[in-house]
Amino acid sequence: MTTDPVDLTRRLIQFDTINPPGNESACARHLGDLLAESGFAVEYHEMAPGRASVIARLGGGTPLCLTGHLDTVPLGAAPWTVDPFAGAVKDGRIWGRGASDMKAGVAAITAAALAERDVSGNGRGVILVFTAGEETGCEGAFHLAHDGVLGAAGAVIVAEPTANAPYVGHKGALWFKARTRGVTAHGSMPDKGVNALYKAARAVTKLEEFDFNVARHPVMGGPTLNVGTMASGLNVNSVPDLAEVGVDIRTVPGIEHARLLEQMQSYLGTEVDIEALVNVGPVWTDPAHPWIGEVFATVAAIAGTTPKPETATYFTDAAALVPAFGAPPTVILGPGEPSMAHKTDEWCDIALIHQAVEIYRQLIRTWG
Repeated sequence: MTTDPVDLTRRLIQFDTINPPGNESACARHLGDLLAESGFAVEYHEMAPGRASVIARLGGGTPLCLTGHLDTVPLGAAPWTVDPFAGAVKDGRIWGRGASDMKAGVAAITAAALAERDVSGNGRGVILVFTAGEETGCEGAFHLAHDGVLGAAGAVIVAEPTANAPYVGHKGALWFKARTRGVTAHGSMPDKGVNALYKAARAVTKLEEFDFNVARHPVMGGPTLNVGTMASGLNVNSVPDLAEVGVDIRTVPGIEHARLLEQMQSYLGTEVDIEALVNVGPVWTDPAHPWIGEVFATVAAIAGTTPKPETATYFTDAAALVPAFGAPPTVILGPGEPSMAHKTDEWCDIALIHQAVEIYRQLIRTWG
């Protein structure tokens, strides 16, 4: 069965899967039906009503996993000059929310798997995993991992936007809320209260000085910490009794998130309570791994570029799927334009979609 990846990208964009609320089920069913018609064994797994992920399998042995997410981010406050849900084609690009992040990648995976169904069916096989809820912390992928429904995979391709450059990992993300409490009082009598905002300000000053005290990763560099939000008080003439600070930490391999949270709690002291919001680990495959070498050679032959070891700046579902699969080699490689992710008037280059299909097909063939 042959599927035009451009037509499929357009169709997927026409499903409004903005997260929140997500509503990925209709999009998942469309892909599942398409794959089931060609003999794939298809399963749907709901993490919440209307929020389904889909797993499609073909062949035996230890399969190659190709994965992508179905949800997108909101449109933003800036007005769009194109219909974000039409999937318009102009100037050699497909336009719309999710064009690059990452419905073009999902379409390219699907088109490649359908084109190589005979190879997969008679060889080691493929497993396609399309998830709900990635944009808010890989919820759909963690749901699949926790339910134990994934089975095995010998290698993983994540079709996030890389303009078809192969990335060998990404940093982890640990987002937490630091909360301080006080006692409210009239603003004219601050001595009668306890100001939670002062406590939060002291915590922020300490966070600015925090030292991870770990060696830099040879490709990812060092971990980072950013204080992104701070909120406190209901009115100017009251002593605030609650303050909240939002913190974004990006980690490298070797940093254990549970231990880091304990370290943060100890560092900030008893005036601060910490609550994790997003907790996804780093992903890394040694570029010297033979399969990564095969991926690099395939990209070089088809795209005409010479890949070098690099990693994504964003996190991906690989943080949940790769540990569940037993830590197979993993590459992040998709047709989307990285700079277009989450942007107004998002687009994806059509030539890169066709190129991604050829790369995926070759990797499926050599795997099979």
